[in-house]
Amino acid sequence: MAKVIALANQKGGVGKTTTAINLAASVALLGKKVLLIDADPQANATSGLGFDINLDGIYECIVGQKRAEEVIQHCSDVKKLWLLPSSINLVAADTELPNMENAHHIIKSIVDSVRDAYDYVFIDCSPSLGFTTVNILTAADSVLVPVQCEYLALEGLSKLLNTIKMVKGRLNPELQIEGFVLTMYMRNRLNNQVVSEVREHFGDLAYETIIQRNIRLGEAPSHGKPVMLYDASATGSVNYLNLAREFLKRNRKK
Repeated sequence: MAKVIALANQKGGVGKTTTAINLAASVALLGKKVLLIDADPQANATSGLGFDINLDGIYECIVGQKRAEEVIQHCSDVKKLWLLPSSINLVAADTELPNMENAHHIIKSIVDSVRDAYDYVFIDCSPSLGFTTVNILTAADSVLVPVQCEYLALEGLSKLLNTIKMVKGRLNPELQIEGFVLTMYMRNRLNNQVVSEVREHFGDLAYETIIQRNIRLGEAPSHGKPVMLYDASATGSVNYLNLAREFLKRNRKK
């Protein structure tokens, strides 16, 4: 049965979707069967892997029009990677989910229906802490938090951590924090201070691997590819493959 990891941060622009795409692809390239679920109405993970954002996907599963196995797409560029796509239709989920029976567990039932087929399931959350995100946290085993290397990115973490604590207390007692990934790093005094603060505050939960700012990471989605297939020698490719190795090593220990 797959481990389910939600990538969440209510602050936008922190590299969350970039991390979702490239960590999922890297783990798949290292030999694991991986499903990436795009649960963001912006559907950037869907388009970033080269798929049409008008495909049926997670929203149609939520409202009962499709089963997950009917809409999951195989990523032909990465043999062991699959995608459950998103679309702008998912915007409606925050208002529709609360009116459904067993409302907090709808996405969990979708994930549980397919998780036996994979080693890992990554879920790219929207940059919000709405009902859909709470639904995802209820479905997840753990939460991976991308943190941009700037002070404003640190300020909102308390809200996310409070939401995780609430979900753990009321809906999903097994929910854990997978870790914190420092992103968009540049070698300067401010970024180094943020790295030090995150490591001091979160200890071993802060990943050793740091994702550096890299133009190839920004270019790759427009070509519908993970960065390592767009430019294998790019700094971003090396960073995410190292992050995947660290992720797998940590999970072997658990």
